[in-house]
Amino acid sequence: MATGKVAQQLNSWREELQDWFGGGRAFKMLAMVLLVIIVLLAAMGWYWSREPDLFSIEQSTQRVGIESREVVGVATTSALLQVMETLLDKPGGYTHNDRLPPGVLLDNMPNWEYGALIQVRDLSRAMREYYSRSQSQSREDEELSMAEPRFNFQANSWVLPASESEYRDGMKLVESYLVRLTDEQNKQAQFYARADNLHMYLGMVSSRLGSLSQRLSASVGQARINTDLAGDSAATQATGADQMMEVKTSWFEIDDIFYEARGSSWALIHFLKAVEKDFAGVLQKKNALISLRQIIRELEETQGTIYSPIILNGSGFGLVANHSLVMASYVSRANAAIIDLRDLLSRG
Repeated sequence: MATGKVAQQLNSWREELQDWFGGGRAFKMLAMVLLVIIVLLAAMGWYWSREPDLFSIEQSTQRVGIESREVVGVATTSALLQVMETLLDKPGGYTHNDRLPPGVLLDNMPNWEYGALIQVRDLSRAMREYYSRSQSQSREDEELSMAEPRFNFQANSWVLPASESEYRDGMKLVESYLVRLTDEQNKQAQFYARADNLHMYLGMVSSRLGSLSQRLSASVGQARINTDLAGDSAATQATGADQMMEVKTSWFEIDDIFYEARGSSWALIHFLKAVEKDFAGVLQKKNALISLRQIIRELEETQGTIYSPIILNGSGFGLVANHSLVMASYVSRANAAIIDLRDLLSRG
């Protein structure tokens, strides 16, 4: 009886809609238009969600003259610009701040972009504070000091100003620094490829990878011992914390963290390849070139093809894969290798 009443109500609504749209023909036309729009949006969303391929450092240095490509710092600066250019000009453009479909409906690509953007922010800070200065008391480069806060502008601003406009302003400042860097008559712009500078930058990278590894591992709930004050008997903290903590990522955030890690690794691969070129002398002296290449190799494994239509979250030893734990494995191994590389760089 109840089923019959529901069917009658649905038929009544359908007849009312058909009457409203002129006997059914207009209703069918509207349904077809809506179907076409949905299919187009789905196709555009799929196309926009395709991750950019890796590019070569030689490709990124084509923005400067051939005679300038061997100048120290050109590879790192060009890699930063190329990564930002890819974020802003790839199919669909920058989607993290979209408010209209299909961009507003996307989930994976905005998080991928944010992961890459975090690495850009860290590198721009390193260039401002370490690479362009000879010592802690020296003057920072004026254009790099203006570029860094622009890259740190909020990632989801839609208008007044839009995030893209701020990032492009930052790129213009970095491009101006690159021009001055390759000008033999200009002695103000410098890039100091020293072991201590690289050591500081890799410390920032290690901190990011360590955080990503922990967040990825939390895709499966696990009890962790509180080690916040370990190693220092006199250490204190603002508020107390339990000795045992249950850590688990929300089901709705698992794919977000996965794609953030994937985007972060994508950008970091290029920056470390640029380090291999600009810091070649330092790395060879420390016998650390192979260590850096192994880090890059581990990160390249994070860019493998994903054959599953969704990011699976199986248990650690379950029947279903856990993509986050696989990603965490590569990120953790890269981070461990970076810690070893920093140790090599700190030795005399």
